[in-house]
Amino acid sequence: MGLETPKQFLELEGKPLLLRTLETFASAPFLDGLLLVTSPSCVEKARELAGRLPERSLSIEVLEGGAERQDSVFNGLRRLPDDCRWVMVHDGVRPFATLELLERAWQAARAHQAVVVALPATDTVKGVEDGRIVETLPRDRVWLAQTPQVFRKDLLTEAYRRARSEGWSGTDDASLVERTGAPVFVVEGEPANIKITTPEDLDRAAWILGGKPKVEQRSPMRIGHGYDVHVFDPDRPLFLGGVEIPHTHGLLGHSDADVLLHAVCDAILGAAALRDIGHHFPDTDPAYKDISSLKLLEKTLDLVREKGLRLVNVDITLVLQKPRIAPHIPRMIQRMARAAGADEECFNIKATSTEKLGFAGREEGVAAYAVALLGT
Repeated sequence: MGLETPKQFLELEGKPLLLRTLETFASAPFLDGLLLVTSPSCVEKARELAGRLPERSLSIEVLEGGAERQDSVFNGLRRLPDDCRWVMVHDGVRPFATLELLERAWQAARAHQAVVVALPATDTVKGVEDGRIVETLPRDRVWLAQTPQVFRKDLLTEAYRRARSEGWSGTDDASLVERTGAPVFVVEGEPANIKITTPEDLDRAAWILGGKPKVEQRSPMRIGHGYDVHVFDPDRPLFLGGVEIPHTHGLLGHSDADVLLHAVCDAILGAAALRDIGHHFPDTDPAYKDISSLKLLEKTLDLVREKGLRLVNVDITLVLQKPRIAPHIPRMIQRMARAAGADEECFNIKATSTEKLGFAGREEGVAAYAVALLGT
């Protein structure tokens, strides 16, 4: 996805993808329990999400996975209770599998011991080597595998043990079982049961949920405008662009009152349609008392990335009579870029006086304007 936030925690219509998946499985009457296997860095976040499930839901245990998906599934298999006879494996980022699909897969597994949910191919499928077509596969024999995949526990566990001992890696659970010679059967899946892999998949998922425009109908660029003003305060230091600047006065505010960064945050939030800085970081919240506005910039960009957007550039204009800003601009850009996790060339800062006109000209305060461009 190219994002810092793991994709399973990205929100879709206000709800994380993983939570949507868990809600369906937690309500399945034929399941006895859930094991959620995730990377070590995500365990606590996953537990927090699991705690948001209704009390009537199945019990759920969160455990650490391994370096690859195959290692993670094997960790989960070893954690299953001894009296467990069946296991259903599903991708956490397939949030649209329905209870009806889970029920059909479970019933088929009881009859066949090993079942994969899949869709028949609708396009002609080519076998390719080094860019050259070497065969055309019979389309009526080609199915596209999804999850869930359901197996007798002993059958799947033995397949994983054999693959591990032989150093063999497969792309799904069924491929490991197939290597043992055991037959694996197909149950027709659902077209909406997509796996969220790319930013375009998020748009498709939103469209599935509520008929929202797909990615090709949405502009890849979004523009926001920010403006802020702060009055001078003789008892505070002056922070602009994350840099403390020598001056007789600072700026009055709940945070460090960095008027430049506040305008930048508002511009970025505006481009992402995420309201304004006061909504996310209110001056009534003691958590933001005297906080560095560089931290607010970091938090702002975290919100933006959760929407699948990235910062392209910001253009800023400071309006003040004194002090002189030009010598400090390189350091401002350096600190802003570091906080944003972006290249320095993403930021441009200009400063202008008002020829002693208005509140800025009278040296009563500082104003800042910012325009931000975000991309998908």
